[in-house]
Amino acid sequence: MREQALVTQRLTALFVAALLLFNFPLLALWDPTARLWGLPLFPVALFLVWALLIVALALVLESTPD
Repeated sequence: MREQALVTQRLTALFVAALLLFNFPLLALWDPTARLWGLPLFPVALFLVWALLIVALALVLESTPD
């Protein structure tokens, strides 16, 4: 039961982090003209943050004992 509560707290923290990271005030801080290896930095950063959130979600869910 205690492990389930810990997983719930971690999933809630990931959800809140995703809400904050993909919310307008933080997204408005990015420079739309910046480039990384010829690619626009903003979409690359969004994709990387999204991928990292998926990896974190997988780590949280896979670390739970059955």
